[in-house]
Amino acid sequence: MKKIAFGCDHVGFILKEEILTHLAQRGIEVLDKGTWSGERTDYPRYASAVAQAVVAGEADGGILICGTGVGISITANKFAGIRAVVCSEPYSAQLSRQHNDTNVLAFGSRVVGLELAKMIVDAWLDAKFEGGRHLARVEAIKAIEMRDD
Repeated sequence: MKKIAFGCDHVGFILKEEILTHLAQRGIEVLDKGTWSGERTDYPRYASAVAQAVVAGEADGGILICGTGVGISITANKFAGIRAVVCSEPYSAQLSRQHNDTNVLAFGSRVVGLELAKMIVDAWLDAKFEGGRHLARVEAIKAIEMRDD
C-alpha cells in the first residue's frame, strides 16, 4: 500500500501521531482524516471518512484507532467494500490481509502500546492477499454485503 487514509478519535490521537511518523519513515503517503487534537470527539465520524476514502479509491487502505479498535472498526464495516479488522497482535493482522483481503486495520490505544502498534501495522502492510481458496470466501462476503433483503 502506498497511500493510507488514517483516522482516530481523541483517545487514539497521541498514538496516531506516532504511527503517522512510522508510516512516513516507510515512505507511505497518508491522507489524514482526523481527529487533529485530543479534544473529545466521536469515532464514527473518522471511521466514516476513512471508509469513504478507501471505497472511493482515494487511498489503498485505511488505519483507524480508538480506545479498543472495536467501535471504529464496526463503523467502518458498515460501508460496502470495506473489510475492516481490529487487531491487537501482528499475526491476525497478517492473516487478515493474506486470507480476507482486509483493506482497513483498526486497533485500540488502550489495548496496544506504540511498539506493538508498529508491529501490527507493519505485519498488515507487508502481507499480501493470497487469493486461491481465499478468493471464493472474499467473493462470498461481497455477495452477502450486496444482498438486498
